[in-house]
Amino acid sequence: MADIRPFRAVRPQSKYAKEVAALPYDVVSREEAKEEIKKHPLTFLKMDRPETSFSDDVPYNDPRVYPKAREIFETEMNDGVYISDDAKHYYIYELTMDGRVQTGIAAVASVDDYENNVIKKHENTRAEKELDRINHVDQMSAQTGPIFLAYREDRTISQIVSEIKAEIDSLENNPECKRDILTDDISSERAALLCDFKSDDGIRHRVIRIDSSEDNIAIQEAFKNIDSIYIADGHHRAASAVKVSKMRRKENPDYAGDEEFNYFLSVLFPDNELKILSYNRVVKDLNGYSDDEFVSKLCKRFELLSSGEGEEFPAEKNEFSMYLPNENMHGGTYYVFRFREEDIPSDPVGSLDVSLLQNLLLDPILGIKDPRTDERIDFVGGIRGMGELVKRCHEDMAVAFYMYPTSISELFNVADAHLLMPPKSTWFEPKLRSGLFIHCI
Repeated sequence: MADIRPFRAVRPQSKYAKEVAALPYDVVSREEAKEEIKKHPLTFLKMDRPETSFSDDVPYNDPRVYPKAREIFETEMNDGVYISDDAKHYYIYELTMDGRVQTGIAAVASVDDYENNVIKKHENTRAEKELDRINHVDQMSAQTGPIFLAYREDRTISQIVSEIKAEIDSLENNPECKRDILTDDISSERAALLCDFKSDDGIRHRVIRIDSSEDNIAIQEAFKNIDSIYIADGHHRAASAVKVSKMRRKENPDYAGDEEFNYFLSVLFPDNELKILSYNRVVKDLNGYSDDEFVSKLCKRFELLSSGEGEEFPAEKNEFSMYLPNENMHGGTYYVFRFREEDIPSDPVGSLDVSLLQNLLLDPILGIKDPRTDERIDFVGGIRGMGELVKRCHEDMAVAFYMYPTSISELFNVADAHLLMPPKSTWFEPKLRSGLFIHCI
């Protein structure tokens, strides 16, 4: 039984939403964050990456950095960039990318559910990354980056979301529809459209507040009937929020359990709307093999499906593509291989394509024992496409592997078995924007 609750969001006024909304702190570099702040002075990256307010010789985790985030937050609250809703709500967060719509519920999830494995994980976390967000959340007294959660689709929730979206669509398309004079929001008795904009990367973002108490109650009850919730993305943010909660519980030994620090900011998506992209690999050398020796070795180990000078992609699970640049570095050859059936184990982790590549090729042939620490391997998110892999092979890498994407059902199977995926197994798109919802604790 999942405890997923409505919350009182601190959020940007509608007119500032596009300027505020920012990619997650951990997918942009410090330099990229500074450039984004120059283009969009209200971007949430100012708070999410507060080290950008200091000279480059100040580390990202310097003790001065975290109070700066709180200072910026308080200033922009006072300036009216952000406002706080006066009651607890669920919020519909809709993202549209390349014509594909993905709609989630912004809410707060229970720390106890995380601890009791109602909210299931599939990745390990690193202590240093956790500590950074622990300090950030603690100093801000707020959770600022939503955890991307997934659940098996529920008809009650889907129906409510669908009805509200249809109602808001009707209002948006009505030229006589009036907007709130102060906030610019479109509203009905059931819901309010808080923002609708396209980010610089062309992704459309809509946030709709659910105002109907009947709908809010129905959603909360529906989540209680869901046995398992899964972390799709944001393991470090979730672990950090939980550790801050434990700190607050220790500071407040008589806590009742419904205090805000017992819950963490999330957006929950039904599994049937999610799309995972491939997470690809590039390797610096061929471990002493010549090109011909390397290809010959792979042809003996795997089934070669095709090769040529045109782009080739894996068509289904258990296939992978490879790009090998020519020795003169002008052009290269694309290959598609299939793992042999007798080499595929039945367990949910070992049968993942990323596991098969690691266990059958990267380790025994290229000598990469631990992809977490080996400096000869790098990982490229599928959003960058084959072109980025080719580019890397003509710059600093010797070979690239384009993977067939891990499926959401595979992720669920691994988490249900209380197992962990290999590093860099999933790349979710579109990315949730930070700054559209803040949960004060």
